[in-house]
Amino acid sequence: MATELDDGIWWFDLRGVNAYLLVADGSSADETHRSDDVTVIDAGAPWTRRALCRQLTEAGFDPRDVDRIALTHYDLDHVGGLGALGFDCPIYAGQPDAAIVRGDRSPGWSDRKAAFQSLAHPLTTAPDHPVETITEGDTVGALDVYTTPGHTRGHVTYVDASRSVAFIGDLVRESGGRLEASPWALSYDTSALADSIRRLAELDLDVDVLAMGHGTPFVEGASERLADLAARL
Repeated sequence: MATELDDGIWWFDLRGVNAYLLVADGSSADETHRSDDVTVIDAGAPWTRRALCRQLTEAGFDPRDVDRIALTHYDLDHVGGLGALGFDCPIYAGQPDAAIVRGDRSPGWSDRKAAFQSLAHPLTTAPDHPVETITEGDTVGALDVYTTPGHTRGHVTYVDASRSVAFIGDLVRESGGRLEASPWALSYDTSALADSIRRLAELDLDVDVLAMGHGTPFVEGASERLADLAARL
């Protein structure tokens, strides 16, 4: 079910993984969307394509309305919906994840994360549209980009300070109402992951909505929750 977390910030619960939609002017679903600037954050898994399309419709949009797709990272359950939903827009990702999304390189076998990605890689399809590489300091639509490696090498976080929201991908997860770091088994470097969490907390981003890849997003106190997690690492 599509849930509007705040004005123009939509959560798509895809049964085990989340995707999000950000409408730049904060329009609600009962308004005309043709002039809106629309960003989808992450694209779900191959088996959640129908759910993503259905929830996009529930929010009042279809794939042709989407101006861009901002990927937090390359993983099967975050890029699997790219190839079959009729999106006609550019895609953005950090490096080296962007090169894997484009099909320019394979994940390799250098560590447990890369090995898992390589095993799942045949289930993904390189998108037809351009995949742009982004890094710290770039902007994607209304979103500021922060490099946050650890879960993957090219993991990024997107922040819209004016809307008080951070899309933090799999750097963290929600479990039982508590914010936790991505677990060791699913991350390529837990030390880098902890450093990324601490750095975000130290930036004092002053955001309320924390939108993660797994679990229920928080709609208030995001900065405080990040600070608390950083103190526990």
